[in-house]
Parts: sequence; structure tokens; C-alpha cells
Amino acid sequence: MSKITTRPYDLQSFETLRGNGLPPVLARIYAARGIDHPGQLETELTQLIPFTELKNIVTTAAFLADAIAEHKRLLIIADYDSDGATACAVGIRILRKFGAIVDYLVPNRFEFGYGLTPEIVQLAHETKQPDILITVDNGIASAAGVDEANRLGMQVVVTDHHLPGDELPDAVAIINPNQPGCPFPSKSIAGVGVIFYLMLALRAELRQRGAFGPALPEPNLAGFLDLVALGTVADVVKLDSNNRILVQQGLQRIRKGRACTGINALIEVSRRDFRQLSTYELGFMLGPRLNAAGRLDDMSLGIECLITDDEAYAANIAKQLDDLNRQRREIESDMQDSALLKLDEQLKNHRTEFQTAYSICLFDHDWHQGVIGILASRIKDKYHRPVIIFAPGNDGELKGSGRSINGFHLRDALDLVSKQHPGLLRKFGGHAAAAGLTIQNNDFDAFHEAFEQVAQTLLTPADLTRVIETDGDLELADINLELAQSLEHQVWGQGFPQPSFNARFYVESQRIVGEKHLKLKLRKLISGNQDQAVRKPQKSMESFDGILFFHHDPLPDLIDAVYRLQINEYNGKTSLQFLLEHWFHADQPVTGDAH
Repeated sequence: MSKITTRPYDLQSFETLRGNGLPPVLARIYAARGIDHPGQLETELTQLIPFTELKNIVTTAAFLADAIAEHKRLLIIADYDSDGATACAVGIRILRKFGAIVDYLVPNRFEFGYGLTPEIVQLAHETKQPDILITVDNGIASAAGVDEANRLGMQVVVTDHHLPGDELPDAVAIINPNQPGCPFPSKSIAGVGVIFYLMLALRAELRQRGAFGPALPEPNLAGFLDLVALGTVADVVKLDSNNRILVQQGLQRIRKGRACTGINALIEVSRRDFRQLSTYELGFMLGPRLNAAGRLDDMSLGIECLITDDEAYAANIAKQLDDLNRQRREIESDMQDSALLKLDEQLKNHRTEFQTAYSICLFDHDWHQGVIGILASRIKDKYHRPVIIFAPGNDGELKGSGRSINGFHLRDALDLVSKQHPGLLRKFGGHAAAAGLTIQNNDFDAFHEAFEQVAQTLLTPADLTRVIETDGDLELADINLELAQSLEHQVWGQGFPQPSFNARFYVESQRIVGEKHLKLKLRKLISGNQDQAVRKPQKSMESFDGILFFHHDPLPDLIDAVYRLQINEYNGKTSLQFLLEHWFHADQPVTGDAH
């Protein structure tokens, strides 16, 4: 079941924004997203939170400056997703600008799993012989790996943004806004943002030491914000005001044609216009292609794409990443079909149990470990339940990846399972919305039961109803190209959702375009005129173009719809159209999602 609700907004914030010149519709939209004064919408770099707010960052910068001066060998240990890859690229590129001797190593998820494990530490020691390990987007839960590094004579700097466990690693330094005692207010910063902040602090330390000059020019670190923007959006972290600045500045650089060679190659292979790039392209076009390397192959491929300045080499890698992403989509499609069949069987054979379940756990011997996170997200979206999908791991283990709904902190839920059933989870970690875990092959049923018990404890039946939040209705006078263009210029994403609206429409005409999309002509109905409009639309009611993606069945004459304003450019003409995200029969809800 789904229900539509209008986002509430603070009236005082609304009036403040209006008093500062914002149109009422924009004031309402921003107030509903926690904006209470216009300064929060500024995206200049001067508005960034100072790096000094991060615990340990000044002493860590001094430690790294000493290491550079002493020509010590640094090795970045990366994660195998987009955040980890961009964080690694930021670290490699900037440290080399600082004159550091630095290399990287990224665990192959199928051999070593996630994080700074003792095994990856041993590999680093044998193959790279570093003096110092620097983790990016991992390490906060790697106490055993840090202990192994210490035993082998390597020092470790942890940079991460994940939630810490009960035990912090015994590292030389930990930079993580979510560690105990860290005052940094942007707790949602991505891993790439954390390492970028450390590089800001290191540049300040090197500047103070007089390290920069003709032989070592001081780099402009704003030149690396394209990578920060990509990693931040692709990791689906909350776009608080600080993250929005990082993303907006990175996007501006990309749109001006000043992105790094690898990002330009990814844009090219995605067949996108860099001048019109938005957070949508970062999250749904570039991010998946980069992630495909870590899901199916080796994220070293993605990192190489981001650190090279050779256009031909970058283009070749981007083509490989595009091919991997196509392969990933095929695997995902097969896995989704298989998962839906399993769920249909459960519905047929255990209808009451299935319908009353608060969670979903699935496993198949043929599923691909690198794609289970995407499948979990798809199933979560369809059934609005916390979902964990398992695939075979190594040595009799199952690797699980979970996605959650609002009101259910997935990482905390797994922590509760581990405390109630000691030994059931071999390891786990993650965020509120996404987490990973490892269990023994024969413990799937036990975990499924334990996880369901925790879900029933922490969730209520109301939590299991999908709530579609919108920004309400729009007056006819507000529906125009100018509003759509104004909204397009803002950075939207997780925690700062792109505005959507809901209204009742008469479907004047509809036709299939591109063999799988429904092109619509819609008339917005004015309150009180619905019955008359069904018989004969009023001439005074303006009609609008609409599009419903991946839907080819005809709609009824009268629908309630959730839509976004979209700028449509076709044959050199720019026009306004409604992008339908959900639609319902006016008398009986039936969802139809646009992706």
C-alpha cells in the first residue's frame, strides 16, 4: 500500500525566505527541506565547514607532512565502490602533487572482501612494502587489520565515514566525523569528502612549512571537486548543506569542461552532454559504470580511469567499464526474475506468513555476489520492507547485502542481531540505509528468523506503508518553464529530494513512444470541476505534455499523479513536460513507477 503526503514546512522559515525575495513556491519547497535562511542555499567554497572541525585532522596532517619530507612510502587502501574509487583517486592525485611517494591497493571483493583485513595487509606488505597505510572509505571497523599492520611494522591512518563499532582500531590516527568526540557537523560526508578534507589540512600544513615554491607549485584543490561530487552522489549520502557545496562546485567544474580525463571519458561513453550534467547523471549514469568494475571485476580498473591523464587510455578503460555495466544489467535482470519467482512461491504457499512479514531475506546458489546490493534495493523498492540478499562467498560463507526503509536503521539492526545471537554474524557494517554482512552457509534460516524478530521489534505496521512525499499541488500560474529551470539549477539528492508535486489530471491523449514509454497530453483539473472535466474539459484549463517511462499499457481517463517538472529539449526546441513518477486511478490507487 502507498499513500501520498505533502511535506510539512516551517511557516517562519517560509516567511523568512519570501522576505528575502524567493517566490512563494520556491520558499515552500526549500522550507520543507530544512532551509530557514537564504545563506543555506549558497554554494561558494567559502561556506564549507573548516577542516579544523574534524577530530585529529591537524595532527594527522603534520604526521603525513613529516612522512612526505622523509620520503616514506604511502599506500592507499581503497574500497571497491564509487566512493572508494573516487576517494582513492583524490588521495593519489593530490598526494602526488604534494611530492609524496604514493601507490594504491584495492581489495578484490571476491578474494578479500571489504576493508582493511589482515589478508589485505599481508598482501600490501609483500607486494608494495609501504611504510604507511591510508584507508579511504573503510577502516573504522578494521581493528584486526590495523593490528596486523602494526605487527608488520606499518603505520595506519584511517579515513572513513562509516559508523564505528564497539572497538576502534589502534591506528596512528582516525579521521571520521562519526567517531566518538568528533565535532564535525556534517556527519553525512562521504568517504571521498573525508580524504578531500584531509588533503586540505595537509596543504595548509605544507604551506606553513614553506614546502611550496617553483619546484613544487601549490595545487588548487578545487580542481579535484569533480571527483568529490561523483563519489558523494554515487554513494547516496545525505546532501546536507556542506555536501551540496561540494557537489555543486564539482558539477560546475564538469559543466565548464574542466573535469579530469577519466570523468570526461565516462561522460562520453554514457552519451551525455557535459554542459548539462546533473546529479542524476552522476548517480545513474557515471556511478554505475564505475561501480561495475568493483561488482564484476576489479576496481583497480575504475581507479586507473580516474587517475590517468592519457585520453586514449581513459577512453579505453571507460569502454571496458561500459561493457561491464551492460553485463551487470543482464545479471541483475536474471537475478531479479529469479527473486520475484521465489517471492511469488512464498506468496502462494505461505500467503499469511508472507503478507505479515516485516522483512525479506533471500538466497540463491547462482546469484552473483557483486550484484546482490542492487537486487536488494530493487526488492526493497517493490515491497517496502528491509531486504537482505545473500550469495555464495568463500569457504562455506554467505555474503549478504541489505537495503532498508525509513525508520529502520539497518546497521543498528544487525548489531542487535549479533548481540542477541552471538556468533551468528561473522562480520557486518554499514549505514542506516545499507549494510553488508557475512554468515556461515548453514546459518541462513537462523539469520532469517533472527532478523525478522528484530524487524518486528523495531518496526510498526505503519512503517510498512510506503509514504510518497510531495510538495503538494501547484497553482496553474506557477507551472512554467522558468520554475523548471530554477529547480534544475539546484543540487538535489538523498536527504534533499528533488521537488515533486501531485494533482488530478484528465488524460486527453496517450501514445507509445520509443516502444516502451507513454507520451501523454494532460489537463490539470481545478478543484470542484472534476466531474464536469471528465465529460468535457474546460477550455480555460491548459494542457501539458507528460511522459511515463517504461509503461505501455493505457491509463484511465482520470488519474491522480505524482510528477516532476522536466525540461524537454527536442529538435532544437525547449518545452515543459511532466515526468510522472507514480500514478493512481482517481478512485482506487494503483502504482506505476517511472525509473
